[in-house]
Amino acid sequence: MRCYAVSFSLAFCLLVGTASAAAPPVLTPQQTKARELLAKIISYKSAVGPDETPALAEYLAGEFRSAGFKEEDLLLERYKDTAYLVVRYRGQPKPGHKAQPPILLLSHLDVVPALREHWKRDPFQLDEANGFFYGRGTLDVKSGVAVLTLLFQRLKQEHFVPTRDLVVVFSGDEETTGETTQELLTKHRDWVDAEYALNTDAGGGTLAPDGTARSYNIQTAEKTYASYKLSVYNTGGHSSRPRQDNAIYELADALKAVQAYRFPVMWSDTTLGYFKAMGATTAGPVGAAMQAFAAKPQDAAAAEVLWNDPNYVGPTRTTCIPTLLRGGHAENALPQQASATINCRLFPGVKPDEVQQTLQSLVGKAVEVTVLGDPHYSEGSPLRADVMAAVTAAVHARFPGIPLIPIQESGATDGIFYRAAGIPTYGISEIFIRPQDQFAHGLDERIPVQSYYDGLDHWYRIVKTLAGR
Repeated sequence: MRCYAVSFSLAFCLLVGTASAAAPPVLTPQQTKARELLAKIISYKSAVGPDETPALAEYLAGEFRSAGFKEEDLLLERYKDTAYLVVRYRGQPKPGHKAQPPILLLSHLDVVPALREHWKRDPFQLDEANGFFYGRGTLDVKSGVAVLTLLFQRLKQEHFVPTRDLVVVFSGDEETTGETTQELLTKHRDWVDAEYALNTDAGGGTLAPDGTARSYNIQTAEKTYASYKLSVYNTGGHSSRPRQDNAIYELADALKAVQAYRFPVMWSDTTLGYFKAMGATTAGPVGAAMQAFAAKPQDAAAAEVLWNDPNYVGPTRTTCIPTLLRGGHAENALPQQASATINCRLFPGVKPDEVQQTLQSLVGKAVEVTVLGDPHYSEGSPLRADVMAAVTAAVHARFPGIPLIPIQESGATDGIFYRAAGIPTYGISEIFIRPQDQFAHGLDERIPVQSYYDGLDHWYRIVKTLAGR
């Protein structure tokens, strides 16, 4: 609003101008519903421990029931102190066509803990400021839960009949054990057996510092998270009578052997496509190495450059590093035990027991190598032409011409279990965000408001393309 002194008093001008600046944007009915639903979902403290994840699952089941989904198409079950929810949207094949397996749409209800005293805002109350929605789970990944819920409600309201079943799956412990997903794949395989899955919890778009769209990532593979314990035992004794077989020395030698070893270079269609796209926009020796590796992954010089860059070594091979040390029991005694935790990120398809065998051969028989926990592994997913085309069309409807890049993540989601079960999985989050604004698992987690609203059409376009008539 412009103000002219000849027409208005200064006080009136400032008053009106301030009111206009503070006026919230007018939301469409769809956006209003989307904001309300996200606020409700964020309000549940669905972290490990309390029983609010089951309460959130119950609330969402009510949302689907109110949209017209029958009880027979809802699977809501408690699992220990959490829960999961599965919703089937029934389809019909085109006349003269065979029935196709369903498409899964994935997200998760749980979040990592958030301590109120560390946050500037209440982490479990949606707050809008500076163009962002703030709250625990806004990015990881209650926005995905809201978007998929709204998608099914919208399609139901339009009386849309897909050409195959669509199945929404909300797991309850993705941030911890992933047991709810494993139970679904074993106890309720008929509910989640599908041709492929689309995951809200991976992929997504990158914004430049000025907020313009830079690129979009489609996640097709995940490295396995696996930890191993190296242990050395000794009879010990008095520190005034040192021996050569000191447990701490032997552990140190073992760690140096691990440090010196490099796992073989590996690649896939996803990693080669990633380096080709990234190399075209990355300056200097690293960009040149990316392009050389994409053209010829056997190029040892290119692999060496990427090995020395912590940001890009992950997509080239399995990696193992020590993360924890323990040893000795008294300052005046020879150590009776020394141990180290080795954390490894396994290239897709590499089995955890194979890495254990490699570590054992490196450290020798005097050092015991054991697996911690129950690591899972999976192959990468092929670059399906239909999925790639549908996602490309949806992304370019928002940001014409930006590059789409297949990626392999070093982290893990529920997708690793579906891939291991033979269900290709693709991370295609609706969120576009600047790297400096990504605070998943951290303080003041946030997502751009407009990106969330635009994401409603992102998923709508993709599902209508893949399962429409």
